[in-house]
Amino acid sequence: MEQAGTSALLQGAVQDLASDVVSALRGGDHVRMSGTGAMSDVEGGLALAAVRVVGADLLLPHTLFPTPPVPEALEVFRRTVEAFPPRPDAAPTVLWSHWAMRRTLRRLDPPLTGAPAGEEDTEPDAGWLDEASWQLLTHQLAVLAPLAVRGEDCAVARVARGRPVDVARGFVRAVRRRDWQQAAGAGRWLTLLDGVPDTLGLETGLDFVELMGGADPRVALQVQAARVMRAAGALV
Repeated sequence: MEQAGTSALLQGAVQDLASDVVSALRGGDHVRMSGTGAMSDVEGGLALAAVRVVGADLLLPHTLFPTPPVPEALEVFRRTVEAFPPRPDAAPTVLWSHWAMRRTLRRLDPPLTGAPAGEEDTEPDAGWLDEASWQLLTHQLAVLAPLAVRGEDCAVARVARGRPVDVARGFVRAVRRRDWQQAAGAGRWLTLLDGVPDTLGLETGLDFVELMGGADPRVALQVQAARVMRAAGALV
C-alpha cells in the first residue's frame, strides 16, 4: 500500500509540473514549480524524481522563448541531474534523457560541475535506432520528445530527420490506438521534420490529440511545445 501511495504521489507531482510547463509555454512566463515547491524536505527525493520524469522539458519555456529560469527551478533541476546519474547498463532512452537534461543545464546555468573535462558534450550512442522498425522508432522518439527542440541537433534528431514518413505512420498508428502521449510526442517531432506528407494533416491531428488527451498535462505539454515551435518556424 505504501508503494502504491508513493506512486500516486509521484504521478501527481509529475502532472503538476507538466501543468506548470504548459502554462509557461502558453504565456511565455517562468515555470512556477508547484509540483515540487509544496513538498516538504522529507519528500525531497520524490520531488527530484518528479523532475526526473519530466526531464529537460521542465525548462523548455526558457529554451524556446528564451527567458532566464527562476533560481528555484534551476536549483531543483541541477539537483536532479546530479542525483540521478544513469547506470552504465541503463537503457538508451535513459542515457539520452539524462544527456538532454545536462545539455539544458549547460545552456541555462554554465558551467555544469561533476563531469570530467571533455566529456560534457559526449552524446550517447544512437545506433539502436538505425534499424528500428517504424513502430519502435515512433515509440522511442515519443519517449525522447524533450530532444525535439528547434535549432538543436543530436544523433537522435538526425535519425528522425531521415525518416519523416515512418514517424508520420507512427503518429497515425498512435492516434488510432488512442495512445495520446505517444501521438503527442511523435507530433512534436513531426513539427520539426522536413518531408512530412501533406496528407497527414499534422496541425489538425494535433488539435485532435489535444481534444482527446489534453486532460493529461503531459499530452498537453507536447502539443503546446509543438505549436510554439511550429509558430517559431513559420517566422523564420
